[in-house]
Amino acid sequence: MRILKRLLRYALYLALAGILFVVGAVGVAYWLLSPRLPSVAVLRDYHMQVPLRVLSADGRLIASFGETRRIPVHIADVPARLKNAVLSAEDADFYSHPGVDWHGIARAGIHVILSGGDKGPGGSTITQQVARNFFLSPEKLYSRKLTEMFIALRMENELTKDQILELYINKMFLGHRSYGLAAAAAYYYGKTLDQLTVAECAALASTFQLPSLVNPLNSPKRLLARRNWVLGQMLGNRFITQAEYDQAVQEPNDAFPHEQQIEVDAPYLAEMVRQQVLEKLGNDALTEGYVVHTTVPSDSQAAANDALRNRLSAYDRRHGYRGPEGHEELPAQAGPDDYDRVLAGYTSVAGMMPGIVTETGAKEAQVYLSPKETVTLSLESMAWARPYVNEGRAGAAPTRVDAVLKRGDVVRLFRAAKDEVNEDVATDGKPAEPKPEPKLEWRLTQIPAVQAALVSLDPEDGAVRALVGGFSFVRSKFNRAVMAARQPGSSFKPYLYSAAFDRGFTPASIVNDAPVAFPDPSRPDGMWTPSNDDGKFDGPMRLREALVKSKNLVSVRLLDALGLRYAREYMTRFGFTPDALPQNLSLALGTASVSPMSMARGYAVFANGGYLVTPYFISRIDDRDGNPVYVANPERACADCQERLLNPTPPGPPTQASTALIPARPATAGSTAGSGTGDAVLPADAHADASEAPKLAPHVIDVRNDYLVTSLMQDVVKRGTGSAAKALGRDDIAGKTGSTNDHRDAWFVGFNGDVSTAVWVGFDDFSSLGRGEFGAKAALPIWMDYMGAVLKDKPSHTLAMPPGIATVQIDPGSGLPSPGGINEIMKVEDVDRLREQATQKQQEEQQEHAYDIF
Repeated sequence: MRILKRLLRYALYLALAGILFVVGAVGVAYWLLSPRLPSVAVLRDYHMQVPLRVLSADGRLIASFGETRRIPVHIADVPARLKNAVLSAEDADFYSHPGVDWHGIARAGIHVILSGGDKGPGGSTITQQVARNFFLSPEKLYSRKLTEMFIALRMENELTKDQILELYINKMFLGHRSYGLAAAAAYYYGKTLDQLTVAECAALASTFQLPSLVNPLNSPKRLLARRNWVLGQMLGNRFITQAEYDQAVQEPNDAFPHEQQIEVDAPYLAEMVRQQVLEKLGNDALTEGYVVHTTVPSDSQAAANDALRNRLSAYDRRHGYRGPEGHEELPAQAGPDDYDRVLAGYTSVAGMMPGIVTETGAKEAQVYLSPKETVTLSLESMAWARPYVNEGRAGAAPTRVDAVLKRGDVVRLFRAAKDEVNEDVATDGKPAEPKPEPKLEWRLTQIPAVQAALVSLDPEDGAVRALVGGFSFVRSKFNRAVMAARQPGSSFKPYLYSAAFDRGFTPASIVNDAPVAFPDPSRPDGMWTPSNDDGKFDGPMRLREALVKSKNLVSVRLLDALGLRYAREYMTRFGFTPDALPQNLSLALGTASVSPMSMARGYAVFANGGYLVTPYFISRIDDRDGNPVYVANPERACADCQERLLNPTPPGPPTQASTALIPARPATAGSTAGSGTGDAVLPADAHADASEAPKLAPHVIDVRNDYLVTSLMQDVVKRGTGSAAKALGRDDIAGKTGSTNDHRDAWFVGFNGDVSTAVWVGFDDFSSLGRGEFGAKAALPIWMDYMGAVLKDKPSHTLAMPPGIATVQIDPGSGLPSPGGINEIMKVEDVDRLREQATQKQQEEQQEHAYDIF
């Protein structure tokens, strides 16, 4: 008995010594590691990585940029059933332990001793997991585990349990680029946290341990087993009732990927936003949760998309069927698995669905789209599909389906109204009439090879209202709206006419439309002999008629009379750089290198009364808490503003035009301007309140000059090359068509007082659009469809006649004032000058008549 007591005493001494040794070792370890332990105070204001979001002017999602999916939530907004599921799965004693589970650590230590050093399962609490994920690497080392425990104890001392749990449910990776419960719920179930069922809560909680392997999409059997175990833990912890448990374990796993729904199709604009925000706010812009509000309304962008895609498809159908997008030799017994394998390499483009032809005959063909849909195509549905020969010719209309489609062809289909014109959209530019609930059917189509771009601006301040850089961003990321340098053709002539009106020419000035030749050493014959598009010459004619009829030779003579140097300098008033303007007389024919954006900006000068505004597309940037870090303050035309009226400036070349997004504030010690670190404030020149004076855009042309050029372009619409636009039924639109040699480019640029819009159509490789594809046929219909939509139900808005403009009767043959002639408008001083010329001419004619009598 005495020996037993002695042994027990020795055992007690050894246990106390062991405890003292462990405590001492832990103390020494803490003493050694403490200086290197990170401060957990930073977790109080820790910013999770949140993607950059781009919104339309009306708050609809255009794009989200970032490598991770994350939707931070406050712990108060997390439903109790979801919190209980997480606690049951990961740490049921979370609210009672000090941050470290000593029993779990003891079990892990015994396992290590018994297994001979195998680390085995960890005993990490939620607090330890937060410590590891925020501060440590994932490698399993004893030193790392000890550091993790010390950090966890610090966290429990400085943060509340709810703060720690909030960090946990927002930080943890839950598979498929989803971080945090809110992002995982949105991706796997398309739900917010409060919409999750008990079973879905348990399934998400089951994902924390092995998110890449066990999640609602991967390893369904393992997920269900783990989910049901969590439900059992919830029942054992009395977080749910037996009835709730029984119902939850019977619920199937119906998760599937729910990508974030893009509400506005504007990928070219979104990429412009991304680049500008990165440039000005730094790389953190993609992770700091910024929200960018653009100037583009969703309905305007949708109208632009529809107009451009519908009319490009119409052009494509006019020129014939180029054949299937691909072909696969199908085995005789081919089935859905074979079809899906072939179609796996194709995606939907602008609503055009890929399909594979499985059967074909004289009258119809079967096209497989998906396991759920096989379509029957009739001959009527492909009546447009004449074989493509070249850009100017197509073959005969098909008489058999199997002459167009073969088994194994990969083709594109789209849904169209049953009574819609099949071969082509009317080229007269009339907007489609709305039809009540049309019956849709599948039609054969093809992705257009031709490209187009559309830019629409608010003339008042340059705000972008719509932007489309091509038919499909997925197929081509080249943004033709701002990056293309194409020749504008005759759509450039209004700038030349404006220069002429500034030098004393009037709409009634006579210029000869006749052949002309200029020396040109670069040509084989040493002469440049420009011509009109139609090859005809009308002789002496007034400038108004010359622009209406788009006479090239009149423009060449006009430029020659003005002087190339003067004209080029004048044209920079519209925002063009000198290097974009050729230094020869071909400038009169529109051989400058310009983008649709620059053309829309130039025409905005005519739309707003003579002021050069700078295009912009970001109206505001908010941080993750909704506080603005940038507010746009663009230069405005503001023709009637008091500041403009009190301090009028004579028109002249602009001194500067900034397109840069303004940094949030100047850099200071320890900070970087606009770095996106969360310390940004409103820029100094952003509007703080409505009483602040607006920034005024430079006054570049006289309003009277503007009125005259606009008047000529209104006639282009009323009775010239843009007359199809009369179908819009508006009296306030003006514009000009443009075409280049061999029909490589087709343009229409036009405006009213509310919007300036440029449309370009062409091939990226500068191929010809084909005979007859002028701006009026290829580009104007796009412009009309868009403008008809955005101006619908809006009142007429055009430039009012300014003081200093007079209406005078002129002789149409001489352009000089003449009682009983036709009405024309011009500057008052030009009227007086021309009356003197008319009087002088009359006196000379009388004198010549007297000499003849003598």
